[in-house]
Order: sequence, then structure tokens, then C-alpha cells
Amino acid sequence: MTSSTAVNLEDFQSVDLMTELLRRMKCSTKPDKRLILVGPPGSGKGTQSPIIKDEYCLCHLATGDMLRAAVAAKTPLGIKAKEAMDNGQLVSDDLVVGIIDEAIKKPSCEKGFILDGFPRTVIQAEKLDEMLESRGVKVDKVLNFAIDDAILEERITGRWIHPSSGRSYHSKFAPPKVPGVDDVTGEPLIQRKDDTAAVLKARLEAFHKQTEPVIDYYKKKNIVANLHAEKQPQDVTAEVQKVLS
Repeated sequence: MTSSTAVNLEDFQSVDLMTELLRRMKCSTKPDKRLILVGPPGSGKGTQSPIIKDEYCLCHLATGDMLRAAVAAKTPLGIKAKEAMDNGQLVSDDLVVGIIDEAIKKPSCEKGFILDGFPRTVIQAEKLDEMLESRGVKVDKVLNFAIDDAILEERITGRWIHPSSGRSYHSKFAPPKVPGVDDVTGEPLIQRKDDTAAVLKARLEAFHKQTEPVIDYYKKKNIVANLHAEKQPQDVTAEVQKVLS
């Protein structure tokens, strides 16, 4: 251990260090899992992913957040991504897969990961599989949050998010203890700009056209689990636990 690491550890509260140590001890007995969450906006992925992350000691990889972080950190891949965005181009699939490849090297991803928002196309799924295969691993399960389009509008327009943790709430179905405030941190919640009925319609059209073929791609590998995403969150959680046990 270097002296700089020791100094850094001295700055942490003992209770925080013990909590982290106990968490790691618990996690050491958990099986590795590499999961993909697929579903239209409002299907409940944001509600279930923190629960799955904590239960199975996985890291949560949201590609949009990862891209922004890579750009902010000015990593080699982040610099390339920023060049593409500055030129009005889409960030290439290879770049996104490269950023995922970098992310899963972190200690927090030691037991596996949850991928949310990627892959969106069959080509992306193929590139992801190639990258994982080069590491000697594969996707273990694809959780398909199946739900009828008609149910989604009410869900979407009442959704509130805690930005830093990803915890999500709903003004009707899962309200915070205090309106507009995160239960855990007390920080303000936000509504995403695209959580409107008009934007939802466009996003659903894109989901059906681009992403539903991804579900078919993974069905051929016999790793898709269909969830009844219209159910209450606790019932979906029970389904997830059954699938992953």
C-alpha cells in the first residue's frame, strides 16, 4: 500500500470503511452475473436496476452517463467521442463498446454488470458479444421488460429521477416521502425533458423498429427472460429474483 493510499483511507470515517468491508465480504459469495435490461421507456428498468445492482453486487452501466463521463475525463475514447459529437456525428458503436470495455475493468464491476440502454441494435449486440468473448465471458441473462404501449404514457409523464443515483419515483405509483425530494439523500428530484407524451411516441416507434430485433437476437441464445412489466414494482422485483436465482 502506498503512503498516498493510506492517507486517503485515513480521511474516511471508520463506519464507512467497515460498511464497505462488510459489503465486499457479502459480495464475495455472490455468483458473477452479466445482465442486459431491455424495455421501452417507462417499463420499469430504472426502478429495478438499483435493486438488482445492490442484491447481486453488480455495477450499473448506463451508456449515456458513461459517454459523458469519458468526455469529461478526457480519456482517449472520450476525446474521440467528443470529436464525433462536435462534428454532429453519432458516436460509433465501436467507441461505445470500447467505453464499456474500459468500464468493466473497474473493481466495482468485479462480480458483473447491468447494461441499461445498450445494445439498441443487433449490430451493437454482436459487437458487445465479440468484446465479451475476447475477455472469456458472455451475457448471462437478458431481462425483457414487456409492457403494452398504452400503459406507458401515464407512467412516463409522472416520473421523477434522482440524478446522481438513478433512483426513480412516480407521483402516483411510487411517490417519494416528501414531494420532489429523494428519500435517501434529501436532494431534489428532476423530471427529464423527454418525459412527455409526444417524445414517448417517437421513442416507442424507435424501440419497436430498432430494439425489438435485439430481443429476438438474444432469444436465439436462450437467455431472454420475459417480465410482466405492467405489474406493481414489488411483483416485478419478485419475478426478477426468481429469474436470477
